[in-house]
Amino acid sequence: MTAASATALSTGVSAACPAEPTNESTAGVAANVAEIVRLEQRDRLAMSRTDHISNWLAAFSGRIAFAGLHAAFFAVWIVWNAGWLPVAPFDAYPFGLLTVIVSLEAIFLSTFVLISQNQQARLADRRAKVDLQINVLTEQETTRILTIVTELSQRFDLLATRDIDPAESHPLEQQTILTEVMDTIDAVEAESDPAGAAGPDSAADTDA
Repeated sequence: MTAASATALSTGVSAACPAEPTNESTAGVAANVAEIVRLEQRDRLAMSRTDHISNWLAAFSGRIAFAGLHAAFFAVWIVWNAGWLPVAPFDAYPFGLLTVIVSLEAIFLSTFVLISQNQQARLADRRAKVDLQINVLTEQETTRILTIVTELSQRFDLLATRDIDPAESHPLEQQTILTEVMDTIDAVEAESDPAGAAGPDSAADTDA
């Protein structure tokens, strides 16, 4: 094997095998993960005892074990009180006591599930605000970078050599106003689907 072929072979192997992550990139990923974990821990510490109980009940009620426990409980209750066992029934058919217990359980369980959903909705709203803030900062940074690149291109006459129209890049250099974006979205939705943009009628509108 000649030196040229060996060099070509080593070059091909290097191109085929992706480069291993550097220590700096690994440290950056670890720092981001640690920051996310800190945010999760802060949200968890800020939760009240009611939130913890509600989350646990909501999570447990969504498991197959919860359905299995109810099936076993109902089976034992019905067999006991249907007179199929040599024991005295305490809740004869149509099982009025069982109906009351199940109704109360449904009321409390649905309440705890709603509490858990409200708590999750608050967390999702906070994270959405963080995402919005990061997106706004990213847009501002990108706009600034584009402005600098355009100025450098004009200074070194790169726009003419690359056949780039400055009119195309000028709108991208303007900062995005969120309220204007939302107004545009609302206007387009109102024009395309007026009923959907208006939303459902409120209770006050219905009464009126």
